[in-house]
Amino acid sequence: MGREEQVEEREVLDSIFPDEIHDISDTEYRVSILLDVINDVGDESEPPTILLQVKYPEEYPEEPPILDILPTPNAPVHPFFSVAADKETLLDGLKETIEENLGMAMVFTLVSTLKENAEQLIAQRQEAERNREEQKILAAEAEENKKFHGEPVTRESFMRWREGFRKEMEELKAREEAEEEAAEKKRNRGKEANVPLTGKQLWERGLAGKIEEDEDYDDIPVEGVDKLKVEA
Repeated sequence: MGREEQVEEREVLDSIFPDEIHDISDTEYRVSILLDVINDVGDESEPPTILLQVKYPEEYPEEPPILDILPTPNAPVHPFFSVAADKETLLDGLKETIEENLGMAMVFTLVSTLKENAEQLIAQRQEAERNREEQKILAAEAEENKKFHGEPVTRESFMRWREGFRKEMEELKAREEAEEEAAEKKRNRGKEANVPLTGKQLWERGLAGKIEEDEDYDDIPVEGVDKLKVEA
């Protein structure tokens, strides 16, 4: 009786999935399932296709079918779905459906459940990615708004500001004092240059005789010099 039900179910599946079902043997076949995925703006990835491989045990449908989920050959990478990573989750999601349908043909129901679960998995990941992007945008906006609103004043932030302000004032005062000291030294150097030299300093520098000579010439009257005659 099990084999008769298997053949009958297989014929029904042929009418439902004429292009999607492919036999492996009399009791084993694969159903190709194209997932309906709505991509977000900017996501140009192709909707994934998965293969549900079904093998009838001798007592099916009194016993559950042997199932496997495979990727299609050369399947493009999808950003939110991977058969290798999601197979166990998807197979676990079919267990309840199998238990509820034991004793009845169930492959069509399994295909529908698998398709729905895979699409829901992708939709959840898309939503999570949208939330992450939204959080990034909100964080960037909040950071930008800090430039206009400033940091909220707390005791800790005020203490940091006061310490920095005092340090800045101390540095400014030290710089002004250093500049004033440098200016004072410059003024003093100018005064020292105009102080008359002592006799010892004049002697050491060889200027004593020169200064006396200059002073002697200064005492000679210049009036009538042109009238002097030199006698032989």
